[in-house]
Amino acid sequence: MAFVARQQLVSSWNRYRSIPIVYRIGVAFVLGSLLGLAVGQPAARLRPLGDLFVRLLSMLIVPIVVFTLLMGARRLSPANLGKIGGQVVGLYAVTSALAVGIGLIVANLINPGEALQLTDGDAQSATPPSLTEVVLGIVPENPIAAMANGDILPTIFFVIVFGIALALVEATTDNSDVERGVGLFYDLAESGAEAMFKVVWGVMEYGVIGVFALMAAVFGEAGVDAILPFALLIATLLVAVVAHIVLVHLLGIVGGLVGGSPRGFLNGSKEALITALSIRSSSGTLPVTMSNADKNLHIDEEVYSFSLPLGATINMDGTALYQGVAAVFAANLVGVQLSIAEQVIVVLVAVLASIGTAGVPGAGLIMLTLVLRQLGLPLEVVGFVAGVDPILDRLRTMTNISGDLAVTSYVAKLNDGIDLGAGSWVGEATDSFDD
Repeated sequence: MAFVARQQLVSSWNRYRSIPIVYRIGVAFVLGSLLGLAVGQPAARLRPLGDLFVRLLSMLIVPIVVFTLLMGARRLSPANLGKIGGQVVGLYAVTSALAVGIGLIVANLINPGEALQLTDGDAQSATPPSLTEVVLGIVPENPIAAMANGDILPTIFFVIVFGIALALVEATTDNSDVERGVGLFYDLAESGAEAMFKVVWGVMEYGVIGVFALMAAVFGEAGVDAILPFALLIATLLVAVVAHIVLVHLLGIVGGLVGGSPRGFLNGSKEALITALSIRSSSGTLPVTMSNADKNLHIDEEVYSFSLPLGATINMDGTALYQGVAAVFAANLVGVQLSIAEQVIVVLVAVLASIGTAGVPGAGLIMLTLVLRQLGLPLEVVGFVAGVDPILDRLRTMTNISGDLAVTSYVAKLNDGIDLGAGSWVGEATDSFDD
């Protein structure tokens, strides 16, 4: 009897596993949302299950960044690493500027907040960093402390510098022991990366439960009554997000510059996009984004292992886009119309601030504080929109991930590092987390 029960359990588990994880997570997203709306506040008791999923993903970030960047440095000469780095950073800045512009255009057409009245609210956001602080913050005083604290940008800087140094040592040393030592170091990094991707598989399996709990808690706490007054703000951001992804990422970069299929790109990126929509973290989604780039989009590791960790930190298309929408929303709340010059300031501030804004949930509120302060608008707006920010943040994060993968695809095309004749580009995308 016990043997039969075990066989049935194994058979049920195999049938469950045969369903691509992206669909399992999608169903969990919908069911969790419905449960939260139906049950209300009691659904918030499920939040620890969702928080555990986010913590598990956060656990993976630093080791994956370290291992994959070292592997990328091994495959790139220092000269090529500098070339790709310049391309990646430049393109990220351009797409972020376009995102803010699209956000402003859509917000000016829809005018969210025009019929609302500002109520008292406390701006509970951190003080945004100055440009000088952002630049100096890239260089860690203590690299080990930066890794321990999860400071991604200083970690990336140190690992890139260390990786270049290893490559230079390997290329110039006459000492065979040193050369073997460098090779062993790289081999350990490659083995570590493969091990971490196995851990990713396990975390994503738990993600079905985690996403269900997260969505139940969000809608259980917010409820329909809390969401409806901001329906126009949510709709405005949604329209802007769709416009930016379609016009810039799909048609402009993927279709125009890469020469690939926009539908194939979406199919190959769907796991990362749904994960971003679920957990609200560009950094937390990084393991999934890398897996999609590798297995579905067939981008060479030496490109995506550099561009995606960097993009999770400095490429904030969705967050920058939101600043344009939120600035118009805030101005409408207090009866002020932004001039063209002020809207140009929004673009500049949002692009610069995105460099120093971490890819974690709620980081957009820090940027919003900076933009409002620059424009002289009341900071109470931050507290006013904070209640629905978990919903807005999901749309922003999904746009960030789409931008990371689109730019990475183009940089890979420029450096002969992508196979457009395989994977999702020709309709052969698979579940990236099949064991």
